[in-house]
Amino acid sequence: MSNKTISTSDIKTLIRNNLRNYSMFIILLAIMVVFGYLTSRISPDGTWTNWLPRNFVNVFFQNSYVLILAIGMVQIIITQNIELSVGSVCAFVGALSAMIYNTGIGMPLTVLASILLGVAIGAYQGVWVAYAKLPAFIVTLSGMLLFRGLTYLVTNITPVSLKDHNYSLISTGTLDEVLSMGRIGPYLPMAFIAAILVLVVFYIAEFLGRRKKINNDFEVSPFPLFIAKLVLISLLVFGLADRFARSRGLPIVVLVLGVTIFIFQFILNNTVLGRYIYAVGGNPHSAKLSGINSELVIFIVFLFMGGLTGLAAVVSTGYMNSALPQAGNLFEMDAIAACYIGGVSAGGGIGTVVGVIVGGLVMSMINNGMILMNMATHYQYVVKALVLLLAVFYDVYSRRKAGLG
Repeated sequence: MSNKTISTSDIKTLIRNNLRNYSMFIILLAIMVVFGYLTSRISPDGTWTNWLPRNFVNVFFQNSYVLILAIGMVQIIITQNIELSVGSVCAFVGALSAMIYNTGIGMPLTVLASILLGVAIGAYQGVWVAYAKLPAFIVTLSGMLLFRGLTYLVTNITPVSLKDHNYSLISTGTLDEVLSMGRIGPYLPMAFIAAILVLVVFYIAEFLGRRKKINNDFEVSPFPLFIAKLVLISLLVFGLADRFARSRGLPIVVLVLGVTIFIFQFILNNTVLGRYIYAVGGNPHSAKLSGINSELVIFIVFLFMGGLTGLAAVVSTGYMNSALPQAGNLFEMDAIAACYIGGVSAGGGIGTVVGVIVGGLVMSMINNGMILMNMATHYQYVVKALVLLLAVFYDVYSRRKAGLG
């Protein structure tokens, strides 16, 4: 095309085409505002409790394992599969990781061993799904029962205590505390340092990507709209950094989560494997005719899911400060809900890592708000069920309206 930028008259079309991505951020903000008002009604001093810095830190401490699982689950669902065993696998790998750590080999090797255990389990289930052609629902349902039983066997239905608190640092520690950083006024500095580094990398990637599109005659958004997007993202990043810096500093688990997001966002958006994953999910028959090894792609996706489940097992075990035989209950439901709320299509072929992270945060903020309001557990289940149902309905309705199914 000779015109390399979208005209102002096409901005509405651009926004409409990305409505799902934008709407999730709006919904997240709306949920926080609603629960802020509701918690202020029951707070003695009228404080919006869910906006307090310590609450933001607690949300990530409590829910990072869901976000990690959701990064793997989005790839599973994109390829039109499902993974129902991640909760049981988390319990199993978490128990083994606690035992491994208690031998004294140190935390880095414990994390590595846990990820490798998860990869091995992912390979076991991936072979059944990809090469034996068994439905993923059946294979992972079998895995759910198998690994729950193995967890009870290896733990003898007894919690596995950790020999010290260093294991828990990955889940409930902060970088400022580990580095013994002092406050500068009301702030601990590492959150702002990390925010600046993240934004520099993001700006470089965005400007290089925009220039590449222009050089290849692809349409790009008007420059003022492009700058507005960068400004809004910068405000979000610095706003979150402010919440962390005013509390205990930058959570280590946020660093782990950030690296994980970067790796898999890059894989899905910038590699041949990523394009193959979307192709297999969008139309498996056409992908096969195009020469894509669909079986290998699905097998690799299960390897990714297994490795991320191993990492999530360490994070959840560290948060509990022990390996519980009953750990992992409904983890798979939380991860699946985060995916569908975050824009992953029930029909496969559509979904992003950033989208499921926002979806996971939506669920996390709903959970957190209900807990702050002392809402009974059974009501929490009802609310989560309705949110999930509405998210899937919106996806199906949108696809039908667009003539996609």
